[in-house]
Amino acid sequence: MPPIVLASTSPYRRELLARLRLPFEVTAPSVDETPVAGEPPRVLARRLALAKAGAVARQRPEAIVIGSDQVVDLAGEPLGKPGGFDAALEQLERMQGREVVFHTAVAVIHGALSEVTEVPTTVAFRQLPPARLAAYLATDKPYDCAGSARIESLGIALLRAVRSDDPTALIGLPLIAVIAALERCGVTVPG
Repeated sequence: MPPIVLASTSPYRRELLARLRLPFEVTAPSVDETPVAGEPPRVLARRLALAKAGAVARQRPEAIVIGSDQVVDLAGEPLGKPGGFDAALEQLERMQGREVVFHTAVAVIHGALSEVTEVPTTVAFRQLPPARLAAYLATDKPYDCAGSARIESLGIALLRAVRSDDPTALIGLPLIAVIAALERCGVTVPG
């Protein structure tokens, strides 16, 4: 089996890929994640996932390289990682009572195979007072999460509903798509 390399420094993606019980390595991709003016969130997520996988695949051409990115679509505006409390609070306040789409893209590159799959997840946020949002942020500190909500933790309390074809997409790596791509590369996931 060729080596599997996750082109990401995200602890969430690392934890998700580990669920498949396959050996893998982690390499940080060097990619400029700046959105292109007017670039739709879905396109941005796909472009960045492919760029991350491509950057590492050039270093490791023998490997199966997996890259992923997630961008929140708030009425056509891309939202990424907030980086700190103030930006996170602003994101959460803007999403209150609304439905937003989390576009999670995964790219897999191995030899001649180069594919990108995007899994949208529609998330309906509850309407909550700013004090509750601030308390959530102080507790969970989701400053490295697109959309400022760590769904696998207390962020679930911010939501009214979640709709997706892959429950792991919202956390940052759509494992159903990853498994299908790995199988096309000749790798069978145990189970």
